[in-house]
Amino acid sequence: MFSTYILYSKLRNRYYVGATGNLAARLKKHNSNHPGFTGHSRDWQVVWVQNFSEKKDATTKECQIKSWKSRKLIEKLISSAGSSHPDISSGGSGVRTPHFLH
Repeated sequence: MFSTYILYSKLRNRYYVGATGNLAARLKKHNSNHPGFTGHSRDWQVVWVQNFSEKKDATTKECQIKSWKSRKLIEKLISSAGSSHPDISSGGSGVRTPHFLH
């Protein structure tokens, strides 16, 4: 299984879009101290995920979302999927993460 995912960092107030074959391991890497966009924050959390059986479908979806270059569209996608985070909806964190990340 392959996943396209969106992460959110409250510290940076930023989103990150990616695709992977192992979301749990990838999230761990994002939250480690490493060079790159997600390094140094260590508070990234999954706010949206879509699973695919084929890697090419996951990377196609990742490229589609990245091509939007729009925070509003990303937040609309997150909200329409029933996922949210404190900055999108009132009432605290309603973030839904895949069961294996709990």
